[in-house]
Amino acid sequence: MLRALLSAVLFCACALVILSLPDYPAGLSGPWFLRLPLEVPLAALALLLLPQKTAKPLAVLVSLLLLALLLLKLADLGVQTAFQRPFNLYLDVTLVKNGWLFLSATFGLFKIAVALMLALSACAGVAFLIWRTQSGLIRARGRQRTILLAGFALATAVIGGLALLPPQSQLPVTGTLQAAQGIGKRVAGIVQSARDLQAFEAELSTAPALPNPGLFEAIKGRDVVLVFIESYGRSAIENPGFRPLIAPRLVNIEQTLTDAGFSSASLWSGSPTVAGLSWLAHGTLLSGLWVDNQARYDRLMASQWPSLNRLFSGAGWRTSAIMPAITMDWPEQTYFGYDQTLQAKDLDYQGKPYNWVTMPDQYTLTAFDRLSRNVEDPQNRPLMAEIALISSHAPWTPVARLIDWKDVGDGTIFNDQATSGETPEAVWSDQKKIQNHYIRTINYSLETLGSYVSHFGENAIFVILGDHQPADIVTGPDATRDVPVHVISKDKALIRRLEDRDFTSGMLPNSETGQIRMDRLRETLIEAFSASPSPAEK
Repeated sequence: MLRALLSAVLFCACALVILSLPDYPAGLSGPWFLRLPLEVPLAALALLLLPQKTAKPLAVLVSLLLLALLLLKLADLGVQTAFQRPFNLYLDVTLVKNGWLFLSATFGLFKIAVALMLALSACAGVAFLIWRTQSGLIRARGRQRTILLAGFALATAVIGGLALLPPQSQLPVTGTLQAAQGIGKRVAGIVQSARDLQAFEAELSTAPALPNPGLFEAIKGRDVVLVFIESYGRSAIENPGFRPLIAPRLVNIEQTLTDAGFSSASLWSGSPTVAGLSWLAHGTLLSGLWVDNQARYDRLMASQWPSLNRLFSGAGWRTSAIMPAITMDWPEQTYFGYDQTLQAKDLDYQGKPYNWVTMPDQYTLTAFDRLSRNVEDPQNRPLMAEIALISSHAPWTPVARLIDWKDVGDGTIFNDQATSGETPEAVWSDQKKIQNHYIRTINYSLETLGSYVSHFGENAIFVILGDHQPADIVTGPDATRDVPVHVISKDKALIRRLEDRDFTSGMLPNSETGQIRMDRLRETLIEAFSASPSPAEK
């Protein structure tokens, strides 16, 4: 008798926890354990009433379903924490690989492999326990079976009654259909994602014609440098904990640039991603299409839709990509159509990496000058370059420091910096440390860019923006997805045209103005770069 009752208690406990577990982080702080899924007593009744030949396969099915639900909810919690959205079975399979690469490079392959094995073993252990407890129910006989049947029948009636109560009732315990609701939500998500991709493919099939002769006429002959700063979001400027460092930095950069003859304008732009998946932001800006998931990105990469790089190339620019984070094959470069691609191995950095970060931003910009910008071109074409700066990429340790540009050399001068500071494990054990290191890396990237433009930015137009906000462990919950955009040039007429298109003068975006979605930002820039100067601008 005792064994059957123990099996019933353990089965109910495991199933209740899995079915009631929230699939979003904020839900963990509430009384989620007071929800009673109706499926638990119903499954137990079925196991007790069915013949053994039927009940045993049902027990296996229930075990697998509960394991699947547990894994999906854990995936939801992880993706919600990192990217502030639910896990999508249809779209997010690649996150497993990307997460593995990042975590193993940051914290070490052995530690992550052990942690993964322990997590999978724990899940498998839970599934085995659920199966064993169901076997105990199936084997119950006589009086113990009668007692269990009566108990689960009563539980079914009580939980069913609670489930029928109106939502506004103040009872602390509620009856639910957790499994049915969860499965329905997954199916609806897959259907919606499939429809979304069909609509996106239809949009891709209407690719616009290649540029007309007047494209970019207003900036003819000048280099255009598009710089993405990793994790540079609106919170870096407006969060009360970050603003005292970053706002003065931007003001200082603006003054330095003004003294060097540059003008600047800024605004907010809505990014399609948050906390990671930077390539979605790159794809969105360069295509002018909203690319907010991996499936859309993959479809874009296989399409004939012209990238911004190809538009510049067709208008007479040579194009280049400087990608210090890319250490493996990068087939997507074919879509973008760069004339030159400089990945980590091509930048000739001889120094030590900063954990996940392969090289500091200052070296990346120096290598860009040496290998791309200041190389002879037989056709004497200006350069359009896309640069991804990564010093502000998680885990944000060690924090790089700016040195004299003439001392950069092959990068070995950075070795002492790269081996200093706290370990990722030490930083990520304390939220305040995470936030402190994050904002210091943003400060470094901005300082480095400001110094580079003031020293080497002659005859060039710089478009500098964040790719996305960091995770909410940095920003706090419910942060906007906006990122800052800065355009810097000695062409005052160009800056005035941008100000006519909702940009604010200077390096600090106006907190009171709205934002331009990143897919629409491309058209705004194209219009400003192509518009003929008015008589007042000449």
